Amino acid sequence: MVFFLLLIFSFSLLLLIKMLNEAKRNDVIKETIYLSDFPRGFNGTKVFFISDIHKRDIAPSIIEEVKGAVDLVIIAGDLTEKDVSIKKVERNIKKLVSIGPTYFVWGNNDYETNYRDLDVCLLNNGVKILDNTAVTFSSESGEELHLLGLDDMSRNRDNLSLAISDSGSGYKILVCHDPMIGKQIKKEHNIGLVLAGHTHGGQIRIFGYGIAPKAGMKDKGLYKEFISNGYGTSRIPLRLGAPAQTHILELQSKE
Repeated sequence: MVFFLLLIFSFSLLLLIKMLNEAKRNDVIKETIYLSDFPRGFNGTKVFFISDIHKRDIAPSIIEEVKGAVDLVIIAGDLTEKDVSIKKVERNIKKLVSIGPTYFVWGNNDYETNYRDLDVCLLNNGVKILDNTAVTFSSESGEELHLLGLDDMSRNRDNLSLAISDSGSGYKILVCHDPMIGKQIKKEHNIGLVLAGHTHGGQIRIFGYGIAPKAGMKDKGLYKEFISNGYGTSRIPLRLGAPAQTHILELQSKE
């Protein structure tokens, strides 16, 4: 009986250590995303993609690995949450801005804070906020790439039509904190890629099952979708089967 209890205790302790380690990982996952109709003038564009930072400090090792290796930075919401100081948030923002041009969309936890202070902090540090708006990039050959971003869905602040009207007829990449935005996407929107976070990849997956689908790349028919596990955690600082991650996404034309 004592041996059995010791065995359970040892297993539980090892599992807890594993879950803590997965939550504190500082991995930069490199992926190439092949996209139909992606403008050739933008082939090889590299994006540093990070979401759901929450309470974490971004590790210097991540910044060192990414700096000079990407063209832009996208923060897919939940940069912060309740009780995280604005000074801590600004430290993370400064790290990300040092990598390159930085774009941000709001997540549900960002609104738990004094979001006006966060808004000012982002703007003062040169971060472009995509709140139902778009930014357009032009290649040397005149092709256009549109980066659209939506405000928080949980507060009904998102407006996909407004973001689309702010873009043009070129290739569209949509960033939204919550991947549920997919339910609003129609063929006529001509959105080729959706980038999202929010789900933490289920955060704790038992035998492959979690409270949310596994993160990663999916072909949704009308568009491709990439969801990140995210970098931080909310409430429980543990992960299992969905380790903390950030990404370098290289975009390439499928043809």
